[in-house]
Amino acid sequence: MENQKFQFVSGGGEWEPQFGSARRRRVDWPRRVWRPAGTGVAILLALVLTWHVIHGKDGLSVWQQKRAEDRQLHKEILDLEQENVLLRQRVERLKSDPDAIEHEAREKLHYARPGEIIYSLPAPPPAQGQAAAPAK
Repeated sequence: MENQKFQFVSGGGEWEPQFGSARRRRVDWPRRVWRPAGTGVAILLALVLTWHVIHGKDGLSVWQQKRAEDRQLHKEILDLEQENVLLRQRVERLKSDPDAIEHEAREKLHYARPGEIIYSLPAPPPAQGQAAAPAK
């Protein structure tokens, strides 16, 4: 044992014979191999999770599309509510205003007062590029 080489073992704080380093290399090998592999797996997992958050079933892309659809539907609801208000006002006018009733009867039903003559103009011919509307 006189010719044995001694080596300082890190962390142990003592000197060990050289033959112990082969054993240490066997013990350190999994640490050297698995640590980078584990880091790679963790990075891959983080990338997959990030992709899923952005493009997944309920990801950011879908959320933005739903948000745009929500804005469009709210605008459509406001337009319909305004149209309802106008129609309710028209109904109230037709219930109570004789001039509105007369105007509607003349316009829609082509009614006339006694002695009045109604002239009807023919409909304009369809444009050249458009086909004639089918008869009902």
